[in-house]
Amino acid sequence: MKSPNNVIIRPLLTEKNLLAKDRNNTLAFEVRRDAGKIEIARSVETLFKTKVEEVRVVNVMGKKKRMGRFEGMRRSWKKAYVKLRKGQKPVEYFEGL
Repeated sequence: MKSPNNVIIRPLLTEKNLLAKDRNNTLAFEVRRDAGKIEIARSVETLFKTKVEEVRVVNVMGKKKRMGRFEGMRRSWKKAYVKLRKGQKPVEYFEGL
């Protein structure tokens, strides 16, 4: 089993995700590509000390990008939407600031 710190790479802080966090108690993270739903749920429960109700994952495919005549690819990555149970305290990413 992987360490909880190795499963979750970073939280996704976009306007859409912050609204979902406030309205639906749903968090969004970038996670490792080989992580499963159960590993993601356990990692969130361990790191943030909350209970998880549901986990949804999305595989984001890398885009083709050009620079002049050269073409390359951005990397592919995995996104996880984690819904917390009712009554759980909301997670603050930057509590120390």
